[in-house]
Amino acid sequence: MPPTRTQLSQAYPIDSSIDADGRLQLGGCDAVELAREFGTPAYIVSEDDLRARAQAFVEAFRTRTKDFDVLFASKAFPCTAIYRVLAQEGIACDVASGGELSLALRGGFDPARIYMHGNAKSVAELRFARRAGVGHIVIDNHDEIERLEAVVDDGEPQPVLLRVTPDVRGRTNDKISTGQADSKFGFSIAQAPAAIARVQGSDRLDLVGLHMHIGSQILELEPFRLAIEAIAPLGDFSTYNLGGGLGVAYTADQEPPRIADYVAAKVDAVTRVLGPGKRILDEPGRALVANSTVTLYTVQSVKRNVSTWVGVDGGMSDNLRPMLYDSVYEAQVADRFGGGTLSRLAGKHCESGDVIVREVELNDPRVGDVIVTPATGAYGHAMANNYNGVPRPPVIMVSHGDARVVVRRETYDDLAARDVE
Repeated sequence: MPPTRTQLSQAYPIDSSIDADGRLQLGGCDAVELAREFGTPAYIVSEDDLRARAQAFVEAFRTRTKDFDVLFASKAFPCTAIYRVLAQEGIACDVASGGELSLALRGGFDPARIYMHGNAKSVAELRFARRAGVGHIVIDNHDEIERLEAVVDDGEPQPVLLRVTPDVRGRTNDKISTGQADSKFGFSIAQAPAAIARVQGSDRLDLVGLHMHIGSQILELEPFRLAIEAIAPLGDFSTYNLGGGLGVAYTADQEPPRIADYVAAKVDAVTRVLGPGKRILDEPGRALVANSTVTLYTVQSVKRNVSTWVGVDGGMSDNLRPMLYDSVYEAQVADRFGGGTLSRLAGKHCESGDVIVREVELNDPRVGDVIVTPATGAYGHAMANNYNGVPRPPVIMVSHGDARVVVRRETYDDLAARDVE
């Protein structure tokens, strides 16, 4: 019998534990009982973890600077209940579409503290942002300058930031790297001066500062410092949005920088390079929500050929990241932690690439077992889809032994809800 793991890795929500019977507890709730009550697959979100990480970011900035705002980069988990919790914790909001804006407003965010960005905003989205009273719009390209001016017309000038690509990138997957010169986002360093002059010359736009973002899941601090140095020659502004990008632990062997160290690196670089007294904005998305959430599955089959294939009732419809980015996750049997059987955790979809974890040690996996994969709060729900006609999972929020549905499971009827006869 393989030894049982008694300590959870940092990939799990902070209020998780393994009880005396070896069963995973999430927010005071038994993981296996959650699976029985709500079905699987299901996203289980620790509300206390969400609140604690929000507070940690705010406190880390507060100890370093007086003028700042922490923005939830909401593409990571665009769910009304998540918006609501983070709004309650005093976080501002970053949206990348009209749909995210609608959810942010529904979740209780003050529109004046919403920042809207994106590389291809439509006229309809810009008009929606103006009607809603969005505080700042991040201009991405020359075409958008004219489009936004037309939307503003003769109304009050719209506060804007200008997005710049600093030609700096961290070590991360190419598909989530955004700071390199050849990027779909923002103005290059060479193009930025003309764009800045153009916006400063507009009587309909009020340029308050610059925006940049170099990518996501970055596990080192030096690229953030280099990016700040790269934009310094572009001029002196009151406000700098430094993007986000802090990586998280998806597995036990990943050690992301501490929130306090990440904040210190950015704030100290701004003070040193750009000068004191700047308003600093930061957009943690993944680092706010990834580790708040686990996904529960039920084993449907255990097949042995060259490998041991453990087939579960979800996969690429609820977690697309392993297929898009070769992302690596942990997995365990929820009431039997430990190793012993080298397995491939496979999804149910008709794709050979539908593998959630390619190599994982599971404790004697059997049909009917509940499997848990941690760190699925970022881009799980956000990228959920209906491939093979699979209904999307529910979102269940847990806290102090209470569990409640905040997004219901889709039904087969929902799959046809938009059909027109």
